[in-house]
Amino acid sequence: MNIQPSPSGGPPATGSCSDVVIVGAGIVGLAHAAHAVANGLSVTILERDHHAVGASVRNFGHCCVTAQSGELYELAKTSRKYWLKFAALAGFWAVESGAVVLARTDTEMNVLRELSAAREEGQVELLSPAGVRSRLGSGAEGTVPDDGGAASASWPGLVGGAFLRDDVRVDPRTTVAKLADWLARQPGVDIHWNTAALGFEDVAGHPTVRTSRGDFQGKQVFVCVGHDVDYLFPSLAEEHRIERCALQMSRAAQPPGLTIGPAVLTATSMLRYPAFTDMPAAAALRAEVEQDRPELLDIGANVMFTQRPDGTVILGDSHHYHRTAAPFMEESITTILNTDIERAMGTPLDVIERWQGIYASSSVAPILVRETQPGVTVVSVTSGVGMTLSFGLAHRNISRLY
Repeated sequence: MNIQPSPSGGPPATGSCSDVVIVGAGIVGLAHAAHAVANGLSVTILERDHHAVGASVRNFGHCCVTAQSGELYELAKTSRKYWLKFAALAGFWAVESGAVVLARTDTEMNVLRELSAAREEGQVELLSPAGVRSRLGSGAEGTVPDDGGAASASWPGLVGGAFLRDDVRVDPRTTVAKLADWLARQPGVDIHWNTAALGFEDVAGHPTVRTSRGDFQGKQVFVCVGHDVDYLFPSLAEEHRIERCALQMSRAAQPPGLTIGPAVLTATSMLRYPAFTDMPAAAALRAEVEQDRPELLDIGANVMFTQRPDGTVILGDSHHYHRTAAPFMEESITTILNTDIERAMGTPLDVIERWQGIYASSSVAPILVRETQPGVTVVSVTSGVGMTLSFGLAHRNISRLY
């Protein structure tokens, strides 16, 4: 399909045909909108809620570039470039803070050594225990705060760690809203909140979205509804084996004086992300965790944490898979996660908020991009790295329109 940009001059009139219609105003949908706008296309965005409340606001705000491999790694590198570009344009918080992986055993350190050797020099920097503490005592801009930085956390039991240079952090609570606000101010963009997609048809040669507020036509429609693909395309969801991955997450008040620039990952993170699991030493690490901390594997833990700009710390997370996720959370699971984080930090945490995260997961493939009828393409990241891949995947999909 070769879409030529419509003449500029403000939002399309009611009943007109936009170049691109996007269903879903989460980060994947808005990333598609941002790339379309950057290429001079008119865009209509349809969102069933009054603002984004799904996976895009329930996560760590960690763009986990370095820990991807293969196709996902290439998409993540592209995504990183555009995360920073659109952060500058839209004015949302994004920092090139990297990530630190804690190693508390020699087996954990062996995985990091292998990954460092496999990547370009400087991308995965091996750290001594003192080097880890130095990285974690720095602010987002790389300077130790005047108030003593991470003095309240001792980071005990370390044998070393690694700094992942290319990872980026954003604030999950504010990023999507600021990006949507910026898009709404751009010529040729029209956002319709509280507008639910009901179905898709071809009308006079144009793909048409039937919604709770009437019909919207576009030359190309992208359906970016995350884990809710089965609401609109149940057969496709069954074919791709899409499930809902439910997570238990929480947020702690800022420990006195604690300022952490990077995202912080641990051994269980290395058992979930492909760059680590591709390493030969990963098998020994899994065996070690199975023996020493089986309760973490039982809940599908990825013990990690990030600090928001307001100083509070996002903590998580567990993973449980369902076609329909129950809303109930087991307090024992949150206790297991947060106890391990407290041990890693060496400081108690004051939990002030809990929530259930949720994202699309599939055993078939980590990404779903499927044209269901001419001009209608379903896009879903089915691997829990939607924030990481969003702008790279959107760049690839929008580029194919030319």
